[in-house]
Amino acid sequence: MSKKVIVLHLVSHASGELVEMLARNAVGQLTGLKVDRRMWKMVRHLGQVPEILAAVARSPGYVIHSINHTDVRQALEEGCSRLGVPCHFALEPLIGRLAEYSGARVQSSTSSRDPFDEDYYRRIEAMKFTLAHDDGIASDDLDSADVIVVGVSRATKTPTCMYLASRGIKAANVPLVPGIPPPTAVLRARSTLVVGLTIDPGHLSRVRSQRLLALHDDENISYADIEALRREVRDAQRLFIRCGWPIIDVTDGSIEHTAATIIELLKARAETPK
Repeated sequence: MSKKVIVLHLVSHASGELVEMLARNAVGQLTGLKVDRRMWKMVRHLGQVPEILAAVARSPGYVIHSINHTDVRQALEEGCSRLGVPCHFALEPLIGRLAEYSGARVQSSTSSRDPFDEDYYRRIEAMKFTLAHDDGIASDDLDSADVIVVGVSRATKTPTCMYLASRGIKAANVPLVPGIPPPTAVLRARSTLVVGLTIDPGHLSRVRSQRLLALHDDENISYADIEALRREVRDAQRLFIRCGWPIIDVTDGSIEHTAATIIELLKARAETPK
């Protein structure tokens, strides 16, 4: 019998020994489970959070952390919540139960107190914007976006935007839904770069089939039907061409490559005389 594979993101304010030990012991008591561990050590300031969230967006899983600084912890947990990823503080419920038993007050560090620069603020604001404009959210409010990423479902829009946000770029992603016209704000965008992501229908079918399997969804068969996907991808490409949007094929490319291409498009746009 094959084992179920999950990604376990371990985020530590120190060497990582605590979260690694807890994760190892917990997994050791579960049967039929294989874990792909991703570790971040010495996470002590807010500027590190966007990169972690971008990685979590690329490979969703379960997050266990030992972050005590209130601002860093809040940013990590809120970001995971936006991504729909479980995020667990390693010392809960131990701290709460000890406090209840002893009558002691729980005290956390209120701030990471690291020096903040302009780049730090830019990346934090970009991550906040991207989380607030993920998967079509607030699609009528895109004027302040640096780039709008458009494409069919499971075309890597969210992880691409998260990666861009970790580089300080405000990226909004807008899904194309068959039978529903794109938001007016996207079609009317002039000052903002709009990029269309396309993907091979066969590859997309495999990705969506795995998604349905993970969700134990046996009803939405059309979601991964190859003929339906050919029409969906074709209609999306026609929209991109009609609107004059740059098109990036993400079939065989990495998230980093897609993001790098978008960054180059932004640079070229900035250098073009108005």
